[in-house]
Amino acid sequence: MTNNITDVFFDLDHTLWDFEKNSSLTFQKIFEVNQLDIDLNVFLDAYVPVNFNYWSRFRKGEVDKDTLRFGRLNDTFVQLKMPITSDLVYKLSDDYIAYLSSFNHLFDDTISILNYLQPKYNLHIITNGFEEVQNSKLAGSKINQYFKTVTNSEQAGVKKPHPDIFNFALQQANAEVNTSIMIGDNLEADILGAINVGLQAIYFNEIPLTTHQDITQIDKLIDLKTYL
Repeated sequence: MTNNITDVFFDLDHTLWDFEKNSSLTFQKIFEVNQLDIDLNVFLDAYVPVNFNYWSRFRKGEVDKDTLRFGRLNDTFVQLKMPITSDLVYKLSDDYIAYLSSFNHLFDDTISILNYLQPKYNLHIITNGFEEVQNSKLAGSKINQYFKTVTNSEQAGVKKPHPDIFNFALQQANAEVNTSIMIGDNLEADILGAINVGLQAIYFNEIPLTTHQDITQIDKLIDLKTYL
């Protein structure tokens, strides 16, 4: 880890924006809105791995945005043997996107670390999330003003860990690869993807069940002060 950094790139979901908490609150809300008597914990136990799998396939280009949004819900209801019509699945999918950015819990120390970093570095976002949703999250959580650029996979035409999205983000930021660093929670997409194009990287591993040799790792955002 060198100290010549000028530009710091963050992932958004699961790194700064607490996706799991906000997503859970969103499902609770849309089940109420649609008068569905569904045990939230039972639903989430099934949904979370299904959603994870769809995002993995999305990163690989195996499914598109619409398939992801419909399929992750439909497959969950099928798995739970809940007789939900396709029309209702589509409505729940739309409602989920509409309500998601109204919940804006951030990880502990997000604001503190951004306040610490902003005077010292140019800050940026690289996200595989969808543009309209990610922009709403940044605005709703009031952290958009910290970032000079926000790069998403729809703009870049590819998703992390593809090298082109990192190169696109560097170009957008007018940043050099050898003075830039990536911080994210996904080992494959964020960390190995960044390292592959020559960026330095810090792995935000909130629940460090495993360690990875030769990869700088933190489990609290405030610990970035040790390196930056």
